[in-house]
Amino acid sequence: MAQMMYRDAVLSTIAEEMARDPSVVVLGEDVVGGMGTAGGPEAIGGIWSTSTGLFGQFGANRVIDTPISESAIIGAASGLALSGKRPVAELMFADFIGVCLDQIWNQMGKFRYMFGGKSKCPAVIRMAYGAGYNAAAQHSQSVHQILTGMPGLKVVMPSTPADVKGLLRTAIRDDDPVIFLEHKALYGMSGEVPDDPDFMIPFGHARLTRAGQDVTIVSSGLLLGFCEAVADKLAAEGIGCDVIDLRTTSPLDEEAILDSVEVTGRLVVVDEAPPRCGLAADLCALVSNKAFASLKAPPEAVTPPHTPIPFARELESAYLPSVDKIEAGVRKVLGWR
Repeated sequence: MAQMMYRDAVLSTIAEEMARDPSVVVLGEDVVGGMGTAGGPEAIGGIWSTSTGLFGQFGANRVIDTPISESAIIGAASGLALSGKRPVAELMFADFIGVCLDQIWNQMGKFRYMFGGKSKCPAVIRMAYGAGYNAAAQHSQSVHQILTGMPGLKVVMPSTPADVKGLLRTAIRDDDPVIFLEHKALYGMSGEVPDDPDFMIPFGHARLTRAGQDVTIVSSGLLLGFCEAVADKLAAEGIGCDVIDLRTTSPLDEEAILDSVEVTGRLVVVDEAPPRCGLAADLCALVSNKAFASLKAPPEAVTPPHTPIPFARELESAYLPSVDKIEAGVRKVLGWR
């Protein structure tokens, strides 16, 4: 296996799929140039460097710099998908979905259903999400709970470079619209990536990253690593934790969560989105409804407070879930009587 950074796994997978399938096209703000560059094969490929070199390799007809208009980007991607292309559209920040929510929610997500299964919309919408860079309330949000609640969309949240590779390839080859969420703080993370050019990970299959008998911890994205650190620390005390990486929130691997809770009897859900009407609340409700008889303690959610994300470094740190907060949540369900 090769060592690869998260951002490079994004880039290499897109390049491989573009080389394999001429219907794959890339579009978005600064996907050719970025940061004031003039564009061309030496351009950095956007502010996240996830499309570097694609323009030089595939040309202007398949790598399209767009205006700063999320509505235009997603509207164009919708039309491209309906007409036989496989667009990979980039929204620079997930926070901007509000500008193009009609195209995503009322159009892309409903095409197949409203046309009686006679059409398909094989579009991927990539978004950078998450806090930790002191980018304040309008550039730091986790929006997966909004998108997960929209029928017709598939929502993917990879936690490792290997999962980026396998899940993004699956997304590009899928015939339905896929929201592909990349945490900004993970772009520089390195890890092993399979060499198989057809390596794919099916949607709706969670990954068990730690195994234990005492508590089930469920998370995704950046916070998965925090959960693993807590599990490793508690293992030294003889406390065993199942750590489940959701990988996709829609479809959701309910079986993996319920099977684990039936053994451990305790659930802690860790999520970066706000708590009200969020993913953590949804998973706690799922387990309470379907595995109530197995529970030894009420499910616990570790999330930020229901407030906008602060700008100040100290306040942002206090806002976000942390290793200490996750550990406290685990100890709370362990100590419940």
